[in-house]
Amino acid sequence: MIKNKKLVITLFVYYVLFYTIWSLFGMVFNQMTAATENDVIFIQLIRSGIIKNLVWTLPALVLVKHFETDMYVGLKEMFTNKIKWLQVLPIFLLCIVCVVISAWKRSGLSIVDTFGWSQIIIVLFVGITEESVFRGWLLNSTLKKADKEWKQWVAIGVNALLFLMIHFPIWIYDGVFITNFQTFAFIDIILLSIVFSWLFMTTKNILVPISLHMLYDLLVFMLIG
Repeated sequence: MIKNKKLVITLFVYYVLFYTIWSLFGMVFNQMTAATENDVIFIQLIRSGIIKNLVWTLPALVLVKHFETDMYVGLKEMFTNKIKWLQVLPIFLLCIVCVVISAWKRSGLSIVDTFGWSQIIIVLFVGITEESVFRGWLLNSTLKKADKEWKQWVAIGVNALLFLMIHFPIWIYDGVFITNFQTFAFIDIILLSIVFSWLFMTTKNILVPISLHMLYDLLVFMLIG
């Protein structure tokens, strides 16, 4: 249980504002740019590279710094803690194998026609923005007070649900909200979130889940689309 009342209030306000603002922005921005497909690379750079970093990454890091004594890992430490890459390598290899097998079952192993600079921009920034918020800030603020291992897994589970929910607006806009539940595709999001969270919890370095997130997105965009 989080004892710092100021942190509890901040988290509650953050949840409400973050999900509301980003949901509205996503729908409005997509509608505004729907008719400018020729500028898709520029639009993606603005959305993922600039706006999302200003709305997601920057506030998250500022809040981690402000409540640093209540965090599981301090702001500086979560970027500088030594990483034992050989210990996390099996997770990265498993991720590669899973995506490759999934792509092979769908249509064979080949780079999809839709892969291009727009997807590369997403790969470069989405891992940074989403991991900064969901692992670096939201999970980080609850793990310290989880004094028992089962409580840490509860925190990871709640974080996975929050991570799933942030995908709802774009699913609704794209008309795949119901489909993703009917086909159980949403489970992939939950499992990925749990893996990202576990990596952050064990390594205490945000660069590890960011790297895996970027690798996963790159493979999916290249091989599945």
